[in-house]
Amino acid sequence: MSTPPLIVIPARLAASRLPGKPLALIAGQPMIVQVWRRAIEAQLGPVLVAAAEPEIARAVEAAGGRAVLTRPEHPSGSDRVHEAVTLADPEGRHPIVINLQGDLPSIAPEAIQAVLRPLAEPAVDIATLAAEIHSDEERLAASVVKAVLSLPPGAPQGRALYFTRVPCPSGDGPLYHHIGIYAYRRAALERFVRLPPAPLERREKLEQLRALEAGMRIDVALVDAVPFGVDTPADLERARQQLAGR
Repeated sequence: MSTPPLIVIPARLAASRLPGKPLALIAGQPMIVQVWRRAIEAQLGPVLVAAAEPEIARAVEAAGGRAVLTRPEHPSGSDRVHEAVTLADPEGRHPIVINLQGDLPSIAPEAIQAVLRPLAEPAVDIATLAAEIHSDEERLAASVVKAVLSLPPGAPQGRALYFTRVPCPSGDGPLYHHIGIYAYRRAALERFVRLPPAPLERREKLEQLRALEAGMRIDVALVDAVPFGVDTPADLERARQQLAGR
């Protein structure tokens, strides 16, 4: 049997809009524990929380999970994931690493599973997810990152050509809401974190553009819905209502 992927959830307390959010209680458990549970429910492989602070690690371990304490000053979640993987799997036994955001407490396990689909193509370095946009609010919102895809009609996945915060491409046809979960081949993750920030990455404030500018291939699997993320106090209250009783 081939070695399963390693799911890593980066988490830090210093969120600008909702400080301390990994430890915010949702249905009686810290949010990071709820995300860890969704990852366990996906049944893909071991799950590891890459914690910037000891408080996060203690919360995960109290729930029966595994956490690795990483340097707090990492500039991105990908860098934090890379350090955690290096500490937890120095032999490189896990050939695929899934980077799952720590603010998606209601993500469906099926969505986590779907991110592996594009890696069936050996030429793909990084896989991620998107869902079709159905509202003008999403199309226009700068907070909604759009994935510009090479996607034949009806295809379940396609190659990413660009990511942007503006409606793109123009003309008739669907637009796609990018979902921030990534599956990296181990070598691709190693290469990515060693690349310097790229001009388009700085302009759009989207780190995945660093990979595209460096010639790495990102493919995108389509899912039916965008998982609800928690960024504000109002989001947190909504998540509490969604997960009440879980």
